[in-house]
Amino acid sequence: MKDISLSAVLPAHNEAENIKNTVESCVTYLEKHVSSYEVVVVNDGSFDNTKEIVQGLSSVNSNVVLVNHEVNKGYGSALRSGFDQAKCDFIFFMDSDGQFNIEDLDRLLPFVSLQNVVIGYREDRADSIIRSLNAWLYAQYIHLMFGLNVVDMDCAFKVFPTKAYHDIAPIKSGGALFTAEFLIKLKRNGFIFEEVPVRHFPRQFGTQSGANIKVILRMFKESWKLRDELRGS
Repeated sequence: MKDISLSAVLPAHNEAENIKNTVESCVTYLEKHVSSYEVVVVNDGSFDNTKEIVQGLSSVNSNVVLVNHEVNKGYGSALRSGFDQAKCDFIFFMDSDGQFNIEDLDRLLPFVSLQNVVIGYREDRADSIIRSLNAWLYAQYIHLMFGLNVVDMDCAFKVFPTKAYHDIAPIKSGGALFTAEFLIKLKRNGFIFEEVPVRHFPRQFGTQSGANIKVILRMFKESWKLRDELRGS
């Protein structure tokens, strides 16, 4: 797939222990497999030195781009900032926490096209039972509310045309609902979903925030706003 240009978007919140390895592995892979690339790291109000580490990486490689949120705005807002910054023909996004391997992009790239949204799903999810249960309940809720039916909606390993994002913008959700809103609107606009298994690894450093009660309450609030928006469209 040397003939495509790819923006890799990495949202990061307090990922100082993971971000250098994640960015460097992305750079190594992309230099070998695509014609041109950028790695866009969105520092979402980290209070560790995530920002400074990315600045150091950017100073030696202009393809590494830092987008900085002075305060934490939420996962969806971080993705939106990264997608807005993306300059290549296709966007790939992956979390910065080391739970995915960029090499699995080999599995997704054969399906890339201007009509396809390629969605990774975790073939063996390396999360606790409680976290996996919460994810299943969330998926059921989104299915009941919006009819979205994918294997692993929130797997942070997806590739899509940059134009597809701009075609459906704005994505208004700024928290955990962002990915669901994104996929719902893509489906309504006729894009084809290709679902591909990817590996998932246990987090070695840092902490997850998905089960935070504030995150959950924000998701419910944004989901009702989205339902009202879609009903009125």
